[in-house]
Amino acid sequence: MMQGIHKTEDFNSTINSNHPVIVKFEADWCPDCKAMDMWIDPIVEKYNNYSWYVVDRDELEDVTTENDVMGIPSILIFQNGEKLAHLHSANAKSPEQVESFLDENLNK
Repeated sequence: MMQGIHKTEDFNSTINSNHPVIVKFEADWCPDCKAMDMWIDPIVEKYNNYSWYVVDRDELEDVTTENDVMGIPSILIFQNGEKLAHLHSANAKSPEQVESFLDENLNK
């Protein structure tokens, strides 16, 4: 299950975790985001030893800009306040792409 982040302060404290956290950037009006929602659940389930969060790019524009999120949906991994990895929307079209990104960037 993904928890929503609605305030910049909450985002900053969330990414300061000692463990990797996974953040999905999306928006209500984004068709690719809706498409991802249809297949992301089993992936979240598979990687459920990590915390998953979701940010609406329109709600937290400062966070979106700071982290160079140009397209959505994008999946970013943070730890200790730093961005470890960034899966850009162009490469987030399929479950396989998302899983290989997670496998490459998370220590299972």
